[in-house]
Amino acid sequence: MPEVDASFLDLPRHELADAALQRAKDLGATYAEFRLERIRSESISLRDSVLESARDDEDLGLAVRVIHDGTWGFAAGVALTTDEAVRVAEQAVNMAQVSRPINSEPIELAGEPVYDDVTWVSAYEIDPVSLPRAEKVALLTDYSDRVLSAEGVSHVNVHVTSVHECKFYANSEGSSFTQQRVRIGPNLQAIAVDTETGRFDTMDTCAPPAGRGWEYMTGTGWNWDEELAQLPGWLAEKMAAPSVEAGEYDLVIDPTNLWLTIHESIGHATELDRALGYEANYAGTSFATLDKLGSLKYGSPVMQITGDRTVQHGLSTIGYDDEGVAGQQWDLVKDGILVGYQVDRRMARVNAEVLGTERSNGCAYADSPGHIPIQRMANVSLQPATGGPSTEELIGRVKNGIYIVGNKSWSIDMQRYNFQFTGQRFFKITDGKLDGQLRDVAYQATTTDFWGSMEAVGGPQTYVLGGALNCGKAQPAQSGAVSHGCPSALFRDVRILNTTQEAGR
Repeated sequence: MPEVDASFLDLPRHELADAALQRAKDLGATYAEFRLERIRSESISLRDSVLESARDDEDLGLAVRVIHDGTWGFAAGVALTTDEAVRVAEQAVNMAQVSRPINSEPIELAGEPVYDDVTWVSAYEIDPVSLPRAEKVALLTDYSDRVLSAEGVSHVNVHVTSVHECKFYANSEGSSFTQQRVRIGPNLQAIAVDTETGRFDTMDTCAPPAGRGWEYMTGTGWNWDEELAQLPGWLAEKMAAPSVEAGEYDLVIDPTNLWLTIHESIGHATELDRALGYEANYAGTSFATLDKLGSLKYGSPVMQITGDRTVQHGLSTIGYDDEGVAGQQWDLVKDGILVGYQVDRRMARVNAEVLGTERSNGCAYADSPGHIPIQRMANVSLQPATGGPSTEELIGRVKNGIYIVGNKSWSIDMQRYNFQFTGQRFFKITDGKLDGQLRDVAYQATTTDFWGSMEAVGGPQTYVLGGALNCGKAQPAQSGAVSHGCPSALFRDVRILNTTQEAGR
Protein backbone atom coordinates (compact mmCIF):
# COMPACT_ATOMS: atom_id res chain seq x y z
CA MET A 1 0.00 0.00 0.00
CA PRO A 2 1.24 3.56 -0.70
CA GLU A 3 2.43 5.79 2.13
CA VAL A 4 1.18 9.28 2.91
CA ASP A 5 2.82 11.81 0.58
CA ALA A 6 6.08 12.99 2.15
CA SER A 7 5.50 16.61 1.10
CA PHE A 8 2.28 16.64 3.12
CA LEU A 9 3.95 15.06 6.14
CA ASP A 10 6.57 17.83 5.99
CA LEU A 11 3.90 20.47 6.67
CA PRO A 12 3.78 21.71 10.31
CA ARG A 13 0.65 19.69 11.11
CA HIS A 14 1.07 19.20 14.83
CA GLU A 15 2.40 22.70 15.52
CA LEU A 16 -0.56 24.33 13.77
CA ALA A 17 -3.07 22.07 15.53
CA ASP A 18 -1.54 22.63 18.96
CA ALA A 19 -1.61 26.42 18.50
CA ALA A 20 -5.22 26.47 17.30
CA LEU A 21 -6.63 24.06 19.88
CA GLN A 22 -4.85 25.76 22.77
CA ARG A 23 -6.10 29.19 21.72
CA ALA A 24 -9.67 27.91 21.41
CA LYS A 25 -9.42 26.38 24.88
CA ASP A 26 -8.01 29.61 26.35
CA LEU A 27 -11.00 31.50 24.93
CA GLY A 28 -13.46 29.19 26.65
CA ALA A 29 -14.31 26.66 23.94
CA THR A 30 -15.58 23.40 25.43
CA TYR A 31 -14.67 21.52 22.27
CA ALA A 32 -12.42 22.30 19.31
CA GLU A 33 -11.16 20.52 16.20
CA PHE A 34 -8.50 21.37 13.64
CA ARG A 35 -8.12 20.26 10.02
CA LEU A 36 -5.18 20.75 7.66
CA GLU A 37 -6.06 19.60 4.15
CA ARG A 38 -4.46 19.45 0.73
CA ILE A 39 -6.66 18.35 -2.16
CA ARG A 40 -4.95 17.94 -5.54
CA SER A 41 -7.19 17.27 -8.53
CA GLU A 42 -6.71 16.85 -12.26
CA SER A 43 -9.12 16.64 -15.18
CA ILE A 44 -8.26 15.58 -18.73
CA SER A 45 -10.68 15.80 -21.67
CA LEU A 46 -10.29 14.61 -25.27
CA ARG A 47 -12.56 15.18 -28.25
CA ASP A 48 -12.12 12.82 -31.20
CA SER A 49 -8.69 11.70 -29.94
CA VAL A 50 -7.42 15.28 -29.61
CA LEU A 51 -6.58 16.75 -26.21
CA GLU A 52 -9.22 19.40 -25.55
CA SER A 53 -8.35 20.48 -22.02
CA ALA A 54 -6.20 19.55 -19.03
CA ARG A 55 -6.42 21.19 -15.65
CA ASP A 56 -4.66 20.89 -12.31
CA ASP A 57 -6.03 22.29 -9.06
CA GLU A 58 -4.73 22.38 -5.50
CA ASP A 59 -6.75 23.41 -2.45
CA LEU A 60 -4.55 23.83 0.64
CA GLY A 61 -5.60 25.34 3.93
CA LEU A 62 -6.57 24.92 7.55
CA ALA A 63 -9.86 25.08 9.45
CA VAL A 64 -11.00 25.31 13.06
CA ARG A 65 -14.42 24.45 14.43
CA VAL A 66 -15.39 25.03 18.06
CA ILE A 67 -18.26 24.71 20.49
CA HIS A 68 -18.40 27.83 22.65
CA ASP A 69 -21.29 28.41 25.06
CA GLY A 70 -23.16 25.55 23.38
CA THR A 71 -22.85 27.06 19.88
CA TRP A 72 -20.87 26.09 16.80
CA GLY A 73 -18.25 28.47 15.43
CA PHE A 74 -16.16 27.90 12.30
CA ALA A 75 -13.37 29.69 10.45
CA ALA A 76 -10.72 28.82 7.86
CA GLY A 77 -7.45 30.20 6.50
CA VAL A 78 -4.72 29.52 3.98
CA ALA A 79 -1.45 30.70 5.58
CA LEU A 80 0.25 27.74 7.26
CA THR A 81 1.69 29.56 10.25
CA THR A 82 0.99 29.30 13.97
CA ASP A 83 -0.08 32.96 13.98
CA GLU A 84 -2.70 32.14 11.33
CA ALA A 85 -3.84 29.06 13.23
CA VAL A 86 -4.34 31.21 16.33
CA ARG A 87 -6.20 33.88 14.33
CA VAL A 88 -8.51 31.29 12.78
CA ALA A 89 -9.27 29.81 16.21
CA GLU A 90 -10.10 33.28 17.52
CA GLN A 91 -12.38 33.91 14.55
CA ALA A 92 -14.16 30.58 15.09
CA VAL A 93 -14.83 31.48 18.73
CA ASN A 94 -16.04 34.92 17.66
CA MET A 95 -18.44 33.33 15.15
CA ALA A 96 -19.86 31.18 17.94
CA GLN A 97 -20.34 34.23 20.14
CA VAL A 98 -22.10 36.14 17.38
CA SER A 99 -24.36 33.15 16.65
CA ARG A 100 -25.21 32.36 20.27
CA PRO A 101 -28.34 34.59 20.52
CA ILE A 102 -30.06 32.69 17.71
CA ASN A 103 -29.09 29.22 18.90
CA SER A 104 -32.03 27.56 20.65
CA GLU A 105 -30.44 24.12 21.11
CA PRO A 106 -27.06 23.82 22.87
CA ILE A 107 -24.64 21.61 20.94
CA GLU A 108 -23.68 18.32 22.55
CA LEU A 109 -21.73 15.57 20.81
CA ALA A 110 -21.95 11.80 21.02
CA GLY A 111 -18.88 10.22 22.54
CA GLU A 112 -16.13 8.58 20.51
CA PRO A 113 -12.95 6.73 21.52
CA VAL A 114 -9.66 8.62 21.26
CA TYR A 115 -7.39 7.79 18.30
CA ASP A 116 -3.88 8.98 19.05
CA ASP A 117 -1.83 10.02 16.01
CA VAL A 118 -2.99 7.23 13.69
CA THR A 119 -2.59 6.94 9.90
CA TRP A 120 -4.92 5.58 7.23
CA VAL A 121 -4.44 5.31 3.44
CA SER A 122 -7.06 4.19 0.91
CA ALA A 123 -6.55 1.13 -1.29
CA TYR A 124 -4.85 2.07 -4.56
CA GLU A 125 -1.64 1.27 -6.46
CA ILE A 126 -0.69 4.21 -8.71
CA ASP A 127 -1.30 7.84 -7.75
CA PRO A 128 -3.07 9.21 -10.84
CA VAL A 129 -2.24 12.85 -10.09
CA SER A 130 1.51 12.23 -9.88
CA LEU A 131 1.74 10.13 -13.05
CA PRO A 132 3.20 12.01 -16.08
CA ARG A 133 0.38 13.59 -18.06
CA ALA A 134 1.78 12.47 -21.40
CA GLU A 135 1.41 8.85 -20.31
CA LYS A 136 -2.22 9.38 -19.34
CA VAL A 137 -3.10 11.27 -22.51
CA ALA A 138 -1.51 8.53 -24.61
CA LEU A 139 -3.72 5.86 -23.04
CA LEU A 140 -6.88 7.95 -23.40
CA THR A 141 -6.01 8.71 -27.02
CA ASP A 142 -5.66 5.00 -27.70
CA TYR A 143 -9.07 4.31 -26.13
CA SER A 144 -10.62 7.11 -28.18
CA ASP A 145 -8.99 5.87 -31.41
CA ARG A 146 -10.37 2.36 -30.93
CA VAL A 147 -13.97 3.54 -30.71
CA LEU A 148 -13.73 6.38 -33.23
CA SER A 149 -12.42 4.04 -35.92
CA ALA A 150 -15.51 1.82 -35.68
CA GLU A 151 -18.22 2.07 -38.34
CA GLY A 152 -21.13 4.30 -37.35
CA VAL A 153 -19.30 6.29 -34.66
CA SER A 154 -19.22 10.01 -35.49
CA HIS A 155 -17.51 11.43 -32.41
CA VAL A 156 -15.90 10.29 -29.17
CA ASN A 157 -15.55 12.25 -25.93
CA VAL A 158 -13.23 11.07 -23.15
CA HIS A 159 -12.95 12.60 -19.70
CA VAL A 160 -11.05 11.51 -16.57
CA THR A 161 -11.05 13.23 -13.18
CA SER A 162 -8.49 12.25 -10.53
CA VAL A 163 -8.27 13.39 -6.91
CA HIS A 164 -5.51 12.98 -4.30
CA GLU A 165 -6.69 14.11 -0.86
CA CYS A 166 -4.48 14.43 2.25
CA LYS A 167 -5.85 15.43 5.64
CA PHE A 168 -4.57 15.94 9.18
CA TYR A 169 -7.16 16.17 11.93
CA ALA A 170 -6.88 16.82 15.66
CA ASN A 171 -9.44 17.63 18.35
CA SER A 172 -9.47 18.76 21.97
CA GLU A 173 -10.46 15.26 23.11
CA GLY A 174 -7.02 13.96 22.18
CA SER A 175 -7.70 12.32 18.82
CA SER A 176 -5.48 12.98 15.82
CA PHE A 177 -5.01 11.25 12.49
CA THR A 178 -3.41 11.65 9.09
CA GLN A 179 -5.16 10.09 6.13
CA GLN A 180 -4.82 9.99 2.38
CA ARG A 181 -7.49 9.10 -0.19
CA VAL A 182 -7.24 8.68 -3.97
CA ARG A 183 -10.18 8.45 -6.37
CA ILE A 184 -10.70 8.45 -10.11
CA GLY A 185 -13.70 8.97 -12.39
CA PRO A 186 -13.45 7.99 -16.09
CA ASN A 187 -15.99 8.27 -18.91
CA LEU A 188 -15.91 7.60 -22.64
CA GLN A 189 -18.90 8.57 -24.76
CA ALA A 190 -19.49 7.47 -28.34
CA ILE A 191 -21.83 9.57 -30.50
CA ALA A 192 -23.62 8.51 -33.68
CA VAL A 193 -25.22 11.04 -36.03
CA ASP A 194 -27.63 10.19 -38.84
CA THR A 195 -26.64 12.78 -41.45
CA GLU A 196 -29.87 12.36 -43.41
CA THR A 197 -32.30 12.93 -40.54
CA GLY A 198 -30.07 14.78 -38.08
CA ARG A 199 -31.02 12.31 -35.37
CA PHE A 200 -28.23 11.36 -33.00
CA ASP A 201 -27.67 9.23 -29.94
CA THR A 202 -24.94 8.42 -27.44
CA MET A 203 -23.52 5.39 -25.66
CA ASP A 204 -21.35 5.82 -22.57
CA THR A 205 -19.05 3.40 -20.83
CA CYS A 206 -20.41 2.05 -17.57
CA ALA A 207 -17.14 2.05 -15.63
CA PRO A 208 -18.03 3.74 -12.33
CA PRO A 209 -15.76 6.18 -10.50
CA ALA A 210 -13.80 4.32 -7.85
CA GLY A 211 -11.49 4.68 -4.91
CA ARG A 212 -8.61 3.43 -7.01
CA GLY A 213 -5.56 4.85 -8.77
CA TRP A 214 -4.47 4.91 -12.40
CA GLU A 215 -4.27 1.10 -12.41
CA TYR A 216 -8.07 1.27 -12.83
CA MET A 217 -7.56 2.73 -16.30
CA THR A 218 -5.31 -0.14 -17.39
CA GLY A 219 -7.57 -3.03 -16.45
CA THR A 220 -7.49 -3.45 -12.67
CA GLY A 221 -11.11 -3.42 -11.55
CA TRP A 222 -12.65 -2.90 -15.00
CA ASN A 223 -12.33 -4.65 -18.38
CA TRP A 224 -11.80 -1.69 -20.71
CA ASP A 225 -10.79 -3.79 -23.71
CA GLU A 226 -14.08 -5.70 -23.64
CA GLU A 227 -16.31 -2.69 -23.12
CA LEU A 228 -14.64 -0.50 -25.75
CA ALA A 229 -14.88 -3.31 -28.30
CA GLN A 230 -18.63 -3.66 -27.70
CA LEU A 231 -19.55 0.02 -27.45
CA PRO A 232 -19.92 0.77 -31.22
CA GLY A 233 -22.19 -2.24 -31.74
CA TRP A 234 -24.40 -1.27 -28.83
CA LEU A 235 -24.65 2.27 -30.21
CA ALA A 236 -25.55 1.08 -33.72
CA GLU A 237 -28.25 -1.19 -32.32
CA LYS A 238 -29.63 1.65 -30.23
CA MET A 239 -29.82 3.96 -33.26
CA ALA A 240 -31.90 1.35 -35.11
CA ALA A 241 -34.02 0.27 -32.13
CA PRO A 242 -37.80 0.75 -32.02
CA SER A 243 -39.33 3.18 -29.55
CA VAL A 244 -40.78 1.58 -26.41
CA GLU A 245 -44.52 1.23 -25.97
CA ALA A 246 -45.51 2.83 -22.65
CA GLY A 247 -47.05 0.57 -20.04
CA GLU A 248 -46.20 -1.74 -17.17
CA TYR A 249 -43.25 -4.11 -17.49
CA ASP A 250 -41.19 -6.40 -15.34
CA LEU A 251 -37.67 -5.00 -15.07
CA VAL A 252 -34.27 -6.57 -14.55
CA ILE A 253 -32.03 -3.68 -13.59
CA ASP A 254 -28.28 -3.98 -13.90
CA PRO A 255 -26.14 -2.58 -11.04
CA THR A 256 -24.69 -0.05 -13.49
CA ASN A 257 -28.13 1.58 -13.49
CA LEU A 258 -29.57 0.64 -10.09
CA TRP A 259 -26.81 2.36 -8.08
CA LEU A 260 -28.22 5.79 -9.00
CA THR A 261 -31.74 4.86 -7.95
CA ILE A 262 -30.28 3.75 -4.61
CA HIS A 263 -28.42 7.05 -4.30
CA GLU A 264 -31.45 9.23 -4.92
CA SER A 265 -34.27 7.25 -3.28
CA ILE A 266 -32.39 5.64 -0.35
CA GLY A 267 -29.04 7.36 0.14
CA HIS A 268 -30.42 10.89 0.37
CA ALA A 269 -33.66 9.80 2.03
CA THR A 270 -31.82 8.19 4.98
CA GLU A 271 -29.65 11.22 5.73
CA LEU A 272 -31.00 12.15 9.15
CA ASP A 273 -30.54 15.90 8.66
CA ARG A 274 -32.99 15.69 5.74
CA ALA A 275 -35.41 13.53 7.72
CA LEU A 276 -35.31 16.07 10.57
CA GLY A 277 -35.79 19.03 8.22
CA TYR A 278 -32.36 20.59 8.88
CA GLU A 279 -31.46 20.20 5.20
CA ALA A 280 -34.19 21.44 2.88
CA ASN A 281 -32.94 23.98 0.33
CA TYR A 282 -30.53 21.74 -1.57
CA ALA A 283 -32.50 18.77 -2.94
CA GLY A 284 -35.09 18.80 -0.20
CA THR A 285 -35.95 16.82 2.91
CA SER A 286 -37.11 13.19 3.19
CA PHE A 287 -40.32 11.20 3.41
CA ALA A 288 -38.50 8.73 5.71
CA THR A 289 -38.98 10.78 8.87
CA LEU A 290 -37.68 9.76 12.28
CA ASP A 291 -41.09 8.69 13.57
CA LYS A 292 -41.11 5.94 10.91
CA LEU A 293 -37.91 4.28 12.18
CA GLY A 294 -38.56 0.59 12.76
CA SER A 295 -41.98 0.64 11.10
CA LEU A 296 -41.72 2.06 7.57
CA LYS A 297 -42.01 -0.67 4.96
CA TYR A 298 -39.38 0.70 2.59
CA GLY A 299 -39.44 -2.28 0.26
CA SER A 300 -39.87 -6.03 -0.07
CA PRO A 301 -38.34 -8.51 2.42
CA VAL A 302 -35.38 -9.18 0.08
CA MET A 303 -34.25 -5.55 0.53
CA GLN A 304 -31.14 -5.31 2.72
CA ILE A 305 -29.43 -1.89 2.66
CA THR A 306 -26.25 -1.00 4.53
CA GLY A 307 -24.38 2.21 5.16
CA ASP A 308 -20.66 1.60 4.95
CA ARG A 309 -17.58 3.79 5.42
CA THR A 310 -15.16 0.83 5.27
CA VAL A 311 -15.70 -1.05 1.96
CA GLN A 312 -12.54 -1.34 -0.12
CA HIS A 313 -12.38 1.10 -3.07
CA GLY A 314 -15.53 2.92 -1.92
CA LEU A 315 -15.60 6.62 -2.77
CA SER A 316 -16.99 7.44 0.69
CA THR A 317 -14.62 5.06 2.46
CA ILE A 318 -12.52 6.68 5.17
CA GLY A 319 -10.42 5.76 8.17
CA TYR A 320 -11.97 8.56 10.25
CA ASP A 321 -14.52 11.24 9.45
CA ASP A 322 -14.21 14.99 9.99
CA GLU A 323 -15.39 14.68 13.58
CA GLY A 324 -12.81 12.06 14.53
CA VAL A 325 -15.20 9.09 14.25
CA ALA A 326 -13.87 5.78 12.92
CA GLY A 327 -15.39 4.29 9.75
CA GLN A 328 -18.17 1.73 10.33
CA GLN A 329 -20.81 -0.42 8.63
CA TRP A 330 -24.46 -0.53 9.79
CA ASP A 331 -27.98 -1.37 8.62
CA LEU A 332 -30.29 1.21 7.06
CA VAL A 333 -33.01 -1.12 5.76
CA LYS A 334 -33.35 -4.69 7.02
CA ASP A 335 -35.83 -7.16 5.54
CA GLY A 336 -37.50 -4.20 3.84
CA ILE A 337 -37.97 -2.13 7.04
CA LEU A 338 -36.28 1.22 7.77
CA VAL A 339 -33.95 0.58 10.73
CA GLY A 340 -31.25 3.26 10.57
CA TYR A 341 -29.97 6.61 9.33
CA GLN A 342 -26.73 8.33 8.44
CA VAL A 343 -25.78 10.66 11.30
CA ASP A 344 -23.03 12.88 12.70
CA ARG A 345 -22.03 13.26 16.36
CA ARG A 346 -24.54 15.98 17.17
CA MET A 347 -27.55 14.20 15.67
CA ALA A 348 -26.45 10.93 17.27
CA ARG A 349 -26.41 12.52 20.73
CA VAL A 350 -29.72 14.38 20.40
CA ASN A 351 -31.59 11.39 18.95
CA ALA A 352 -29.83 8.56 20.79
CA GLU A 353 -32.97 7.23 22.46
CA VAL A 354 -34.87 6.89 19.18
CA LEU A 355 -31.86 5.66 17.18
CA GLY A 356 -31.01 3.06 19.81
CA THR A 357 -27.34 4.03 19.90
CA GLU A 358 -25.30 6.84 21.42
CA ARG A 359 -22.57 6.74 18.76
CA SER A 360 -22.24 8.52 15.44
CA ASN A 361 -21.72 6.28 12.42
CA GLY A 362 -19.05 8.61 11.05
CA CYS A 363 -20.93 10.60 8.40
CA ALA A 364 -19.42 14.09 8.79
CA TYR A 365 -17.34 15.46 5.93
CA ALA A 366 -16.22 18.77 4.42
CA ASP A 367 -15.18 18.87 0.78
CA SER A 368 -12.42 21.42 1.36
CA PRO A 369 -10.51 23.14 4.17
CA GLY A 370 -12.65 26.21 3.54
CA HIS A 371 -15.94 24.45 4.33
CA ILE A 372 -17.54 23.32 7.59
CA PRO A 373 -18.17 19.58 8.04
CA ILE A 374 -21.77 18.54 7.38
CA GLN A 375 -23.56 15.21 7.44
CA ARG A 376 -22.63 13.41 4.20
CA MET A 377 -23.57 10.14 2.62
CA ALA A 378 -21.81 6.86 3.35
CA ASN A 379 -21.44 4.13 0.74
CA VAL A 380 -25.11 3.05 0.73
CA SER A 381 -25.53 -0.37 -0.85
CA LEU A 382 -28.10 -3.06 -1.62
CA GLN A 383 -26.75 -6.42 -0.49
CA PRO A 384 -26.79 -9.47 -2.78
CA ALA A 385 -28.43 -12.76 -1.87
CA THR A 386 -26.08 -15.48 -0.71
CA GLY A 387 -26.18 -18.12 -3.41
CA GLY A 388 -28.52 -15.88 -5.38
CA PRO A 389 -29.26 -16.04 -9.11
CA SER A 390 -27.19 -14.69 -11.98
CA THR A 391 -28.40 -11.82 -14.13
CA GLU A 392 -29.25 -14.35 -16.85
CA GLU A 393 -31.35 -16.35 -14.40
CA LEU A 394 -33.25 -13.22 -13.35
CA ILE A 395 -33.92 -12.42 -17.01
CA GLY A 396 -35.11 -16.00 -17.45
CA ARG A 397 -37.92 -15.36 -14.94
CA VAL A 398 -39.44 -12.58 -17.08
CA LYS A 399 -42.03 -13.17 -19.81
CA ASN A 400 -42.50 -9.56 -20.94
CA GLY A 401 -40.02 -7.02 -19.63
CA ILE A 402 -36.95 -4.83 -20.07
CA TYR A 403 -33.32 -5.24 -19.00
CA ILE A 404 -31.77 -1.84 -18.15
CA VAL A 405 -28.02 -1.14 -18.23
CA GLY A 406 -26.10 2.06 -17.41
CA ASN A 407 -27.36 5.33 -15.99
CA LYS A 408 -28.26 8.54 -17.75
CA SER A 409 -30.82 11.15 -16.66
CA TRP A 410 -33.01 11.13 -13.58
CA SER A 411 -35.57 13.18 -11.68
CA ILE A 412 -36.83 12.92 -8.09
CA ASP A 413 -38.99 15.13 -5.92
CA MET A 414 -37.97 17.12 -2.85
CA GLN A 415 -38.94 14.35 -0.43
CA ARG A 416 -37.04 11.62 -2.36
CA TYR A 417 -40.33 9.88 -3.12
CA ASN A 418 -41.64 10.33 -6.70
CA PHE A 419 -39.03 9.63 -9.36
CA GLN A 420 -38.16 8.58 -12.87
CA PHE A 421 -34.88 7.25 -14.30
CA THR A 422 -33.52 6.48 -17.74
CA GLY A 423 -30.41 4.52 -18.78
CA GLN A 424 -27.84 3.77 -21.48
CA ARG A 425 -29.21 0.53 -22.92
CA PHE A 426 -32.67 -1.05 -22.78
CA PHE A 427 -33.13 -4.63 -23.97
CA LYS A 428 -36.57 -6.11 -24.57
CA ILE A 429 -37.12 -9.36 -22.67
CA THR A 430 -39.42 -11.86 -24.37
CA ASP A 431 -40.09 -15.25 -22.76
CA GLY A 432 -36.95 -15.08 -20.63
CA LYS A 433 -34.53 -14.01 -23.36
CA LEU A 434 -33.10 -10.70 -24.59
CA ASP A 435 -34.87 -9.60 -27.76
CA GLY A 436 -33.01 -6.53 -29.07
CA GLN A 437 -32.75 -2.96 -27.83
CA LEU A 438 -35.46 -0.39 -27.25
CA ARG A 439 -35.32 3.41 -27.26
CA ASP A 440 -36.91 6.26 -25.27
CA VAL A 441 -37.35 4.31 -22.02
CA ALA A 442 -37.83 5.74 -18.52
CA TYR A 443 -39.12 3.95 -15.44
CA GLN A 444 -41.36 5.84 -13.01
CA ALA A 445 -42.55 5.02 -9.49
CA THR A 446 -42.70 6.10 -5.89
CA THR A 447 -39.82 4.96 -3.70
CA THR A 448 -41.81 2.52 -1.57
CA ASP A 449 -43.81 1.09 -4.49
CA PHE A 450 -40.63 0.56 -6.50
CA TRP A 451 -38.63 -1.16 -3.77
CA GLY A 452 -41.75 -3.04 -2.70
CA SER A 453 -41.96 -4.54 -6.20
CA MET A 454 -38.44 -6.01 -5.94
CA GLU A 455 -38.99 -9.77 -6.12
CA ALA A 456 -35.40 -10.99 -6.19
CA VAL A 457 -31.80 -9.81 -5.99
CA GLY A 458 -28.86 -11.44 -7.69
CA GLY A 459 -26.01 -13.26 -6.07
CA PRO A 460 -22.57 -11.84 -5.22
CA GLN A 461 -21.36 -12.61 -8.75
CA THR A 462 -23.66 -9.84 -10.05
CA TYR A 463 -22.56 -7.23 -7.50
CA VAL A 464 -20.90 -4.00 -8.75
CA LEU A 465 -19.80 -0.95 -6.76
CA GLY A 466 -21.12 2.07 -8.69
CA GLY A 467 -21.13 5.70 -7.62
CA ALA A 468 -20.55 9.38 -8.33
CA LEU A 469 -17.81 11.95 -7.70
CA ASN A 470 -20.14 14.94 -7.50
CA CYS A 471 -23.00 14.47 -5.04
CA GLY A 472 -24.14 17.98 -4.12
CA LYS A 473 -25.39 19.23 -0.77
CA ALA A 474 -25.49 22.27 1.55
CA GLN A 475 -25.27 26.03 1.11
CA PRO A 476 -22.58 27.08 0.27
CA ALA A 477 -22.63 24.00 -1.95
CA GLN A 478 -20.30 21.10 -1.22
CA SER A 479 -19.51 18.18 -3.51
CA GLY A 480 -18.96 14.67 -2.17
CA ALA A 481 -17.88 11.37 -3.71
CA VAL A 482 -19.90 8.27 -2.80
CA SER A 483 -20.23 4.67 -3.94
CA HIS A 484 -23.31 2.44 -4.08
CA GLY A 485 -22.93 -1.29 -4.50
CA CYS A 486 -25.74 -3.55 -5.67
CA PRO A 487 -26.48 -6.77 -7.51
CA SER A 488 -28.80 -7.15 -10.46
CA ALA A 489 -32.41 -7.13 -9.29
CA LEU A 490 -35.85 -8.14 -10.57
CA PHE A 491 -38.84 -5.78 -10.21
CA ARG A 492 -42.44 -6.60 -11.15
CA ASP A 493 -45.01 -4.36 -12.87
CA VAL A 494 -43.12 -1.06 -13.03
CA ARG A 495 -44.52 1.82 -15.07
CA ILE A 496 -42.52 2.59 -18.23
CA LEU A 497 -42.78 5.97 -19.98
CA ASN A 498 -41.91 6.76 -23.58
CA THR A 499 -39.67 9.80 -23.15
CA THR A 500 -40.18 11.09 -26.69
CA GLN A 501 -43.95 11.03 -26.28
CA GLU A 502 -43.68 12.60 -22.81
CA ALA A 503 -41.65 15.43 -24.35
CA GLY A 504 -44.40 16.05 -26.89
CA ARG A 505 -42.31 15.05 -29.88
